[in-house]
Amino acid sequence: QVQLVESGGGLVQAGASLRLSCAASGGTFSSAAMGWFRQAPGKEREFVAAFIWSVGTTYYADSVKGRFTISRDNNKNTVYLQMNSLKPEDTAVYYCAAELIPPYYSSRRVATANNYDYWGQGTQVTVSS
Repeated sequence: QVQLVESGGGLVQAGASLRLSCAASGGTFSSAAMGWFRQAPGKEREFVAAFIWSVGTTYYADSVKGRFTISRDNNKNTVYLQMNSLKPEDTAVYYCAAELIPPYYSSRRVATANNYDYWGQGTQVTVSS
């Protein structure tokens, strides 16, 4: 059974950094699209970043481009989200998601939450001003 377990959230001040981790298990991720989404109170879930495991292609939302970096550790089957220069508007629950066998890769596809098969439980990130 596929499991995604996020960790690394916390409370930080504006301008600080955090690194989120998503440990993936129970499946084959060699072709997967791995995504990070976030949801703030009263708002819809929104795309943050995605990574195509087989080719290393990355995608970012405009709001985090240049500040966040998605990466992987093949040995640990773990995907990371390095978040720098955090802002109060980055406050949200951050979710890791996986689509094991995407039919194709595109920026629109990886940014659509409904395309993902598996989700983690989420980790809270709070940025104070």
